[in-house]
Amino acid sequence: MASHIILPKEEEEPEQEQEAGQGVAVADHGSPQEPRGYRHMETAPKPLPFSATCVRISRDSYPNLRALRNASAVSLPDDDDAFAKLDEGDYGYVLDDVQHLTDYLPELPTFPNPLQDHPAYSTVKQYFVNADDTVPEKVVVQKDSLRGVHFRRAGPRQRVYFEPEDVKACIVTCGGLCPGLNTVIRELVCGLSHMYNVNDIFAIQNGYKGFYSSNYLPMTPKSVNDIHKRGGTVLGSSRGGHDTNKIVDNIQDRGINQVYIIGGDGTQKGAYEIFKEIRRRGLKVAVAGIPKTIDNDIAVIDKSFGFDTAVEEAQRAIDAAHVEASSAENGIGLVKLMGRYSGFIAMYATLASRDVDCCLIPESPFYLEGKGGLFEYIERRLKENNHMVIVVAEGAGQDLIAKSIPVADQLDASGNKLLLDVGLWLTHKIKDYCKSKKMEMTIKYIDPTYMIRAIPSNASDNVYCTLLAHSAIHGAMAGYSFTVGMVNGRHAYIPFHRVTSTRNKVKITDRMWARLLSSTNQPSFLSEEDINEAREADRLANRPPVPAGTGEHTKKHSTSLLANGSGDVPVPQPLHQPAAIFAAVHHRHLRQMSRRA
Repeated sequence: MASHIILPKEEEEPEQEQEAGQGVAVADHGSPQEPRGYRHMETAPKPLPFSATCVRISRDSYPNLRALRNASAVSLPDDDDAFAKLDEGDYGYVLDDVQHLTDYLPELPTFPNPLQDHPAYSTVKQYFVNADDTVPEKVVVQKDSLRGVHFRRAGPRQRVYFEPEDVKACIVTCGGLCPGLNTVIRELVCGLSHMYNVNDIFAIQNGYKGFYSSNYLPMTPKSVNDIHKRGGTVLGSSRGGHDTNKIVDNIQDRGINQVYIIGGDGTQKGAYEIFKEIRRRGLKVAVAGIPKTIDNDIAVIDKSFGFDTAVEEAQRAIDAAHVEASSAENGIGLVKLMGRYSGFIAMYATLASRDVDCCLIPESPFYLEGKGGLFEYIERRLKENNHMVIVVAEGAGQDLIAKSIPVADQLDASGNKLLLDVGLWLTHKIKDYCKSKKMEMTIKYIDPTYMIRAIPSNASDNVYCTLLAHSAIHGAMAGYSFTVGMVNGRHAYIPFHRVTSTRNKVKITDRMWARLLSSTNQPSFLSEEDINEAREADRLANRPPVPAGTGEHTKKHSTSLLANGSGDVPVPQPLHQPAAIFAAVHHRHLRQMSRRA
């Protein structure tokens, strides 16, 4: 499914209407005539153009919205489904909206945005984001495509729900380290202070537990002036420690009304729980999540901050492995990179390097022995080139290790499964194989994991971190609670549940993985049957259903990109959940391996 269609010129807005909102007032949350921020479409002889805002309707009014709700319920608890805000417009447009203070505090006053008098914005053509602006989740379209799911565009609003002198903001970082954390912290503090004249900004130390176990430290632009030049986080971080009631008690007691939470999917789940408790208590508090994961496995968004830096640093480790391997007879350089569930760092670092002969990721199962296995490929490659470089993501081959080294599953404080060292295990397996074949071989194992995640961010990530921080500030001041991220090159406010219910993974049926296989000239370690199964599962996961009882036009074009079933049609796997593909391939490989054994 695609996101939108290009309308004929005769249906476009008149020029004077298109310029509405450029440096002038636009209706948004809190405007007197429309307190909830949704404009109602008036009767017109022609269908409304692309820029028209959707109408708020009941979630049960249309089959496709029931399907979208049901699709979300696949991965959401029942109580979370009540927080979904789904709105529909013409041409199959669906807005997956974020929570707002007026959803439970409808009589809140609004205030002019201080940016309208800010000298830095005096030359900007359009001060504020139009209330109707949304960002499509999918941009590749065909002639008759529907507009699909959209998210609310990030940016400053003309009316805000906090006066600067009343704002008490706090910032917390959770989970593992990642390049760019200090840049985000710095830009949150400087952005709040310089753009919105906020003076009360506090640091929460050492993750979620810091809300109730540490003093809140005041932060100023001067105190964070040069922290972006350092790696790690100046606030400290930890895993676990999330006690929703204790956290919200302290937020309430200290008068905090804006909470900025930086962390991965587990951290964003915690932010969602904090928001729900805040809403239950009826507190005027905005919760802004800034997703952080070095693995780039956050759903919906284009990429997470720190990823570019991680790939760049990983390439240096690959270069070192290549030097070691090419300097020895039958030399092998083995590099383990981060990627618990998703192999994006390994894939992109391999493509960037061009010195890698084999890349192993969690999404693409592999086997060691037998025809077409890794050992056979290593032996052939050494005979051809006298050396080779192998890159393996930390989550790859865990099922193979578990078979050879039985161990009970253990979890870290965040609930993640503790992984066995695939690099060390693979090193010993390769040594044993070469010894059995009486092959002289030298192998160097390089694990740059903690070096990569502890460095400062590069120029690209610094810019990205700045934009994320500013977008988070604008959204919180406007009264939204959300996760912010870049979607198709535009910053957007995304519902918490959309970035926490699934993980972004490498699709082995996509062209990018094919490009890697072509670059390394490695075998895919998959049979034709495996690939056909993966393609079929991918096709079913992305095929829109036809809601029963709808018109011919709706039957031809499903009216929601996420509509994965409505009770009257078969329900394929939800979009952004390619796990079924890899599970099918994985189980087939296990069967093949057992037959070989």
